[in-house]
Amino acid sequence: MVTIENLTFAFKKNPPLFNQLNLKLEKGNTYGLFGLNGAGKTTLLNLISGMLFPDSGECLIHEAPARERLPKVLSDLFILPEQFELPKMDALKYIDIQAPFYPGFDFETISLILTEFQIDTGKNLTELSYGQRKKFMIAFALASNASLLLLDEPTNGLDIPSKSQFRKIMAAADLDNRCVVISTHQVRDLNTLIDRVTLLHSGTIIFDQTLKSISDKLSFIKLKTDETRSSLYSEDTLGGQFAICLKDPADEETLIDLELLFNGVIQQPEPFNRVFQNGGVL
Repeated sequence: MVTIENLTFAFKKNPPLFNQLNLKLEKGNTYGLFGLNGAGKTTLLNLISGMLFPDSGECLIHEAPARERLPKVLSDLFILPEQFELPKMDALKYIDIQAPFYPGFDFETISLILTEFQIDTGKNLTELSYGQRKKFMIAFALASNASLLLLDEPTNGLDIPSKSQFRKIMAAADLDNRCVVISTHQVRDLNTLIDRVTLLHSGTIIFDQTLKSISDKLSFIKLKTDETRSSLYSEDTLGGQFAICLKDPADEETLIDLELLFNGVIQQPEPFNRVFQNGGVL
């Protein structure tokens, strides 16, 4: 659905943020785009949506250049920025004006999500708190039925109950025919939502694997102080270590700790990538 080929981009008077970047994004996947602050996550989403233009290389959506911002592409794409402004009108008026730009817009879906989020549709959007405005735009994004959803730090500004609501709504959404990219540095917020981990660091994709592949090859376990099992990465904890180890046939299935994986790959990507290149061995 999205093909990025040899893309190079730099802000004026700065060294390239991306240099010959390549990436493919497919329908039916929910990608967790992870990275430290400043890694280029927001810039990458803006390049995909055509709001920024690459210096060289190309970003294609449905084989059309994103930079051309064709109506047929824009009507099938929705980007939710981390920071945004909304007009002084109530939610229902906003929906009435904006929904026609999305041919598949689902009015029943947005009504259900706004009810779940407890959004007062009679209030002016400018009177809502930042978290409420964010929830309104999440609802609009899902109801748009655009096949490409780009969500930049969608849980920023949400309190703990709202983050739980967000996960519930995303889990219930029919995303089989959509490509969803959720950019965040708060990896714990996406534990149950994504099916692929894409890690951006210093302008480069340093890790890109499905959760199934990760689960098949790695175990996330607590090692006692006296255990000698080798690990790819570990962090000290009371009475031992939380560790990422090569999966042993005797290991039971373990939950993937995205935060531990993120920290490990950021610090030493080479051994992690060798595991996936070599069929589960170093």
